[in-house]
Amino acid sequence: MVCAFDGWNDACHCATDVIHQLVSRYPSTEVAHINRDGYYDYQVSRPIQCNIQGYRRILWPQTTFYDIAVSDTFHILAEMGPEPNYGWIEYCQESLRIAREYEVSHVYTLGSMFADCPHTRPLPMDIMVNGEPVDEEYEHNGPIGIPQVLDASAEEEGYATTSLWVSVPKYLGNNDCALGTAQLLQALSRSMPVNLMTEHLENRAEQWRSHADIILRNTPDLTKYVEQLEREYDMREQARHITKQGSPAVEQLVSDAEEFLRGLPHDFSETK
Repeated sequence: MVCAFDGWNDACHCATDVIHQLVSRYPSTEVAHINRDGYYDYQVSRPIQCNIQGYRRILWPQTTFYDIAVSDTFHILAEMGPEPNYGWIEYCQESLRIAREYEVSHVYTLGSMFADCPHTRPLPMDIMVNGEPVDEEYEHNGPIGIPQVLDASAEEEGYATTSLWVSVPKYLGNNDCALGTAQLLQALSRSMPVNLMTEHLENRAEQWRSHADIILRNTPDLTKYVEQLEREYDMREQARHITKQGSPAVEQLVSDAEEFLRGLPHDFSETK
């Protein structure tokens, strides 16, 4: 089962867009819903009015489950909806009840968040498998959303679990981030026993990068900020590489870091 939720856990709509991509690329059928009553504050997750063939219709917030036929022998049960405002434990229990009905064996939760990261580099990914981070340096202490609660609930009930989160540049706002969607879908594909179609997102990701480059060229202050993020990103990647090599390399890293900090603009150093 692959799960993604609108709202706080879905920066630039990357997580829910993965579900949209799967539904649009494979034969899919709506198979279940979670009753909205008791889970939503309608002043926060407002219903939507639309007119269909001259008739007014009110669309209420709800969670929808899709049966997605990736192949003749492999199906994905996808869960998508707004993050609930109330009753998170009960909501997760109801989600897992539907998972049992469809004989789910592995629960994947998806999320995206804003971060200080440059669009010119691969976007940071945080992956946890059965509650353990793949990157030993990763540690999160702070607010969480419904994906983390569902991941923990599924693990407690004996499911294999994988949590996939992508970070997206906050300086570009909350517009769609095709690169974030592509990286999430690629990571999901690598975690599954089948290959998911991801090639169609490569052009979208390149167009997104090109659009971001144009914004930078027209915003000198933003260009300087992104250059700083690039240096920090490259230093972290160098640190990870050097840490695996032993003490002399680590000492060199410390020396390089000190030189890097001495080269920072004075006003930037003060803000840090």
